[in-house]
Amino acid sequence: MRREIEERERTFLAPYATLAAETQGRLADEPECELRTAFQRDRDRITHSKAFRRLKHKTQVFLAPTGDHYRTRLTHTLEVAQIARTISRALRLNEDLTEAISLGHDLGHTPFGHAGEEVLNEIFPGGFSHHEQGLRVIDRLEKNGKGLNLTNEVRNGIIKHSKGKNSIISSNPDKMAYTVEGCIVRIADIIAYIAHDVDDALRGGVIEERDIPSDCAQVLGNRTSARINTMVLNLVRNTQIKGKEILLGFSPEIEAAMNRLRDFLYDYVYDVHRVHKDFIRSTKVVRELYEIFMLEKDLFTEEVGPWPEDEALRARDVCDFIAGMTDRYALDLYQRIFLPKPWAVF
Repeated sequence: MRREIEERERTFLAPYATLAAETQGRLADEPECELRTAFQRDRDRITHSKAFRRLKHKTQVFLAPTGDHYRTRLTHTLEVAQIARTISRALRLNEDLTEAISLGHDLGHTPFGHAGEEVLNEIFPGGFSHHEQGLRVIDRLEKNGKGLNLTNEVRNGIIKHSKGKNSIISSNPDKMAYTVEGCIVRIADIIAYIAHDVDDALRGGVIEERDIPSDCAQVLGNRTSARINTMVLNLVRNTQIKGKEILLGFSPEIEAAMNRLRDFLYDYVYDVHRVHKDFIRSTKVVRELYEIFMLEKDLFTEEVGPWPEDEALRARDVCDFIAGMTDRYALDLYQRIFLPKPWAVF
């Protein structure tokens, strides 16, 4: 069955697509599955991982939201996967590879979103980034230290997906995944968040419809679905294909509107006081948890594991432990450690 699927890929997929049968392999060799291709196995391993399940209680934009309809890191991940697969199907790319990278792209995210990432980057020796941590999660931390042993194509797509405020499609090939599918995930990630973060900000009353730049609304659309459709369709239509070469791109008008809307989100949503004040408080939680686990041997042994005498090794364990926390676990643990408890008198 696997060989039949691989043969269908050779027949149907575009010349620039990544074939499962031609994967660059895994960190450790292992027997092939009889039913699934290498990329299908990667997708399944990610969806069955503990790190993937924890995404449902990690912040996307609003800290530990209690409303049922706000995005979490998990729902964001699923939206990225849907958008990326739509693009991949239109361009005859490998949907299994695209989906695997999409589902794994945020596994290294900290609690409290980018605020948690920023404070760990500040206090952990050597720095911290969620895309590098994602690779560590799948290579070293999952399955009690055995890792998921994913293909190099998926690993590369995960570590290359992050772009911050930089260009959506970088002209520097070193900043882009080496597969087209990995590049698609990077693009789908920003399509997803600039569309749904506007939606969540409207739902939370942080902005109103009239606040959205009129030129963005006019070019991209007035609804979340319209904006996503506009960006996806424009990417597919403006991507240039010459034989075995493909050059992904948007029209200048659409790319300018996307960048304008992203700037708007930073200025009026991410950095606005109503939203940002909770993240400032959350950095205190992360910082103080890190400090006490570095100092308290008994607490470390109880919550993390065997105490490393080497400070650098201990810092690495503490960083991994905190980065893997969900928002609510971090808040509950902080309360349990630092806040006084009522004294029970009998």
